[in-house]
Amino acid sequence: MKLINMFSRLTRPSTVAFICRGFSSSPSLFQVSSHTDAHQHHMNCKVAVLGASGGIGQPLSLLLKRSSLISQLSLYDIAHTPGVAADLSHIETRPKVSGHMGPEQLKDCLTGAQVVIIPAGVPRKPGMTRDDLFNTNASIVRDLCQACTEFCPDAMIGIVTNPVNSTVPIASEVFKKNKVYDPNRIFGVTTLDVVRSNTFIAEAKGLDVSKVNVPVIGGHSGVTIIPLISQATPPLSFPQDDRKKLTVRIQNAGTEVVEAKAGAGSATLSMAYAAARFTTSLLEAIGGAEGKIECAFVRSDETEAKYFATPVLLGKNGVERNLGIGKLIEYEVNLLKEAMPELLANIQKGEDFVRQS
Repeated sequence: MKLINMFSRLTRPSTVAFICRGFSSSPSLFQVSSHTDAHQHHMNCKVAVLGASGGIGQPLSLLLKRSSLISQLSLYDIAHTPGVAADLSHIETRPKVSGHMGPEQLKDCLTGAQVVIIPAGVPRKPGMTRDDLFNTNASIVRDLCQACTEFCPDAMIGIVTNPVNSTVPIASEVFKKNKVYDPNRIFGVTTLDVVRSNTFIAEAKGLDVSKVNVPVIGGHSGVTIIPLISQATPPLSFPQDDRKKLTVRIQNAGTEVVEAKAGAGSATLSMAYAAARFTTSLLEAIGGAEGKIECAFVRSDETEAKYFATPVLLGKNGVERNLGIGKLIEYEVNLLKEAMPELLANIQKGEDFVRQS
């Protein structure tokens, strides 16, 4: 099995059933196949969600509660967590749920966690960029990652909190400071960009969305989001104007939701779905499943940016192999050039925040 082919067959979840398609068998968020049944109950995976009472945290916790790969779901927030945990604990699925509230309960929440997903923070309002969230969310991510370095230094960390282009460098710097940094275990969850690309492109072409896969590279805001339509599965092409319109829509899809919600929040349900998809792939890889590929914003040597999203092959210890950016067409090369100054500035901003705090 050639790794080259895996790039064009990014792991996709199917909402109906798990169909084993050889190399990139797709995880379902809702059902686990008999192929996984054999080892899933030997997996005693504790997953912690930090920010579990929020707009993303609650639906994410609900989706994770449906996973038979998780034995304990540990929920943390600064308010309402006992209620969220009580509510979820009534659901007839495998994970045991615990609720933890306030910084003094972080130790219990995190101790023994193998995977930590962090959606904590404030959402965007109309007119705000992801960068406008920086001041509030930067310190939240810094403090939660500090707790992770103390109580679960070997856990896989999935950062959902925006601006991801800056919060992932913040997480990394905190782990470095505490001398427990492993670049293969810290992920910026950019899965939503892939999910949106698949959805919009399937709609535009009238295709079955479960068969469409579009890798998305770069970062996780505006021009730094680079959908590689030229590398889509199945192969497809668009007139230049249409390609440009689709690209811009994918780049601004978050704003589309922020404006449609008119002050009531940002993309919470689609983000929860995407984060659950990413977490499911990661858990399956930890459990020994092969060929689990997701795009994620990780420490990278692919470009001049220290962090860069590309498809990565997931393994028992996090990133097993970075599958790179592949062959770009001229239009995509130009998108990459446009993205780079902003991406570099975002990364620098995150690193500086930790150095100065």
